[in-house]
Amino acid sequence: MAKNKNNKAIWNTRIKYNTSSLFQKIGNSIDVDKRLYKEDIAGSIAHVEMLFKQKIISFKIKNKIIYGLNKIEKEISNNKFEFKKNYEDIHMNIEKRLFDIIGDEAGYVHTARSRNDQVVTDFKIWIRSATKKINTSIDKVIKSILNLAEKNIYTIMPGFTHLKNAQAVSFAHYLMAYVEMFNRDKKRFTNSLDILDENPLGVAALTGTSFNIDRNYTAKKLGFKRSTNNSIDTVSDRDFVLDFLYNSSICSMHISRIAEELIIWNSDSFNLINLSDKIVTGSSIMPQKKNPDLLEFLRGKTGTTYGNLFAMLTILKGLPLSYFKDLQEDKELIFKSNDIILDCIKILNEVLKNITPNKKKMFDLANSGFITATDLADYLVKNHSISFRRAYEKTAAIVNYAEREKKNLDKLTLEELKKIEPKLSNNVLKVFDLKNSVNSKKSYGGTSFDNIKKMIVKYRKQK
Repeated sequence: MAKNKNNKAIWNTRIKYNTSSLFQKIGNSIDVDKRLYKEDIAGSIAHVEMLFKQKIISFKIKNKIIYGLNKIEKEISNNKFEFKKNYEDIHMNIEKRLFDIIGDEAGYVHTARSRNDQVVTDFKIWIRSATKKINTSIDKVIKSILNLAEKNIYTIMPGFTHLKNAQAVSFAHYLMAYVEMFNRDKKRFTNSLDILDENPLGVAALTGTSFNIDRNYTAKKLGFKRSTNNSIDTVSDRDFVLDFLYNSSICSMHISRIAEELIIWNSDSFNLINLSDKIVTGSSIMPQKKNPDLLEFLRGKTGTTYGNLFAMLTILKGLPLSYFKDLQEDKELIFKSNDIILDCIKILNEVLKNITPNKKKMFDLANSGFITATDLADYLVKNHSISFRRAYEKTAAIVNYAEREKKNLDKLTLEELKKIEPKLSNNVLKVFDLKNSVNSKKSYGGTSFDNIKKMIVKYRKQK
C-alpha cells in the first residue's frame, strides 16, 4: 500500500486542486474531537484484533498496528503529540502518525471500516463514560442534600404555592424533593445507556462491508451488549446524542430550580438561609453586599444547555439518510453540555455544604399567613362528621375573622372559634401548633418526622 507522502488529507488523492484556506479552516474538527483520542485508539485496537481473528490481516501486521497505536496514546497523554489541522480530525491525525511510526502497514487499520462508523463508535464510548461520571457526581449532590436534611428534620418552614405560604413542612422534606428530581436524572441517564449500548463498528460508510468481519467480537471487546441492525441507520443515528443533551437539560433545569429557591431564600426579603462567605461575592461599589453569584451562574448556564439541545434537534430535523457534514456539529454541542453539567453539579454540591437555615426566621414565617387553616378544615371533617367543602367554608369564615382581628390562628381563643362553630372544644387548639401540623402528615410521602427519617434511610441505601 502506497504511503501518502504529500501531507494532505486522505481523500485529496481524488481532488485535483488544493482545498481553499477557508474550507480548510472550517472543515477541520481536530480542536474539538481530539478529546476522543482514547476512544478512537481503543476502537482501532479492537478492530485490528478482529481483522486478525478473521484472518484478514496477519499476526505481524496486527501487532505492529497495536504497538503504534499504544505509542500514540502515550504521546497524546504526555502532551508530546502534534495535532495537525490539515489532517482534519482525530481519526486521521492518529492514522497519519501511525504511518510515521510503523510505515505502510498502517494502511491496514482502515480495512472494513469508514470514518462514518468509526466516529459513531468513538462517540458512543465517550458518552457512555461521560454518563457514568455524571451519575457519580449526582450521587455526591444527593449525599450532600441528605446530610443537610438529616440535620434539619425538625426545622419547620412554610411550604409555598404561588410563592404564598401554603402549609407547614419540614425543611428536610423540602430539600428531599430535590433528591427525587436528581434520582430521576440518574435514571434517565442510566436508561439512555441501554439504548446507546449497540456497537456501530463494522457498518463502514453506510452499506456494511464485503469483508468477513465479526461485529459481535468487536462489540464484546468495546463493552457493547449487541451490534446495530441497520448499517444506514447506524451512521446517521444521533438519537444517543439527543438523549444525552436532553438528560443534561433536564438535570440543568433541576439545578436551576434549586438555585432559584436558594437565591430567593437568601434574599433580604425572605432571609431564610445564610450563605457562607466561601460561596458569595462582593460588589464593586456597595461594600455591604454579599451576592449569590454561584447560584446565579447555575441558573444562567441552563440556557446554554437548552440551546445545545435545540441546536442538535434543528440539525437533525430535515436531514436525509445517511451521513452529512452537518453531523460534525454534534461533538462540540455534547462536549459543551457535558462540561457545563459537570461544573454545575460540582458547584451545587459545594453550595449545599455551605448553607445554613435561619431556623427562627423559617418558623416565624411558617407561623404567619394562617398556614394551619387546612389542618383546621381536616379536623372538622374528622371530628364533626361534615364534608370537606362544608369544613372549608367554616374554616374560611374563621380565617376571615382572624384577619379582621389581626390575629394568627393560634392566637384565637376557644370562645372566638365557637362563635363561628359552636361544636368546637378545647382540643381544636392543638391543630394550630406547627409541629403537630407537620407531624400529622403521615401519609406515604408526607412531611411527618417519621416519614422523613425513613426516607433518609431509604435514600442512603440507594446506589
